[in-house]
Amino acid sequence: MNEVKIQREYDRLANTYDLRWRSYIINTLTFLYNWDKIQPQARILDVACGTGEFERLLLAKNPTQKIVGIDISEKMLDLARKKFDTFSNVEFKQASVHSLPFDSHYFDVVVCANSFHFFDKPQLALEEMKRVVKPNGKVIILDWNKDYFICRICDLFLQLFDPAHQQCYTQAELNQFLVSAKFKLHGATKFRFGVIWGMMVVTAIPNN
Repeated sequence: MNEVKIQREYDRLANTYDLRWRSYIINTLTFLYNWDKIQPQARILDVACGTGEFERLLLAKNPTQKIVGIDISEKMLDLARKKFDTFSNVEFKQASVHSLPFDSHYFDVVVCANSFHFFDKPQLALEEMKRVVKPNGKVIILDWNKDYFICRICDLFLQLFDPAHQQCYTQAELNQFLVSAKFKLHGATKFRFGVIWGMMVVTAIPNN
């Protein structure tokens, strides 16, 4: 299963991840933070939270925000826990996106940043996100965008040489995944920074 490969790879990279990807993390997560207003009273699930850098942005604005972060890599989660060990309103759990360990309709917002291209069962992942988000809640996904030529090249390269990578998608493909999982699209856009990074973001709400 691809999650075993992801776990091994990111356990290996955990101690150098923040420094190695600092510029990328800051640019993408800041865009995500500014993309869609998250209410201060919202309970948030951060899927594939890594070392908790999106939590840092949220808590800088609202220290009482209720957040649960999940990731498949325990070593990435250990780093996240150390960053926020004084926040009783923040919790990190090891879990699979394909089987989220939460009650249905538990979260107001589900966020998934820079990780959708790792999921070997993207439709199931979206169905799980829909299950745990409230009927009036929203799911926000940010990921690489294969509409950009250089991202298509990177995607081919990573499929050959990165054991954790699954595949990238176009905006239309991501939108179709969401519609098939019974979401309504609330907003979507593409953006890029630097020479390489072509990105997309979408907000979707349950179509109950």
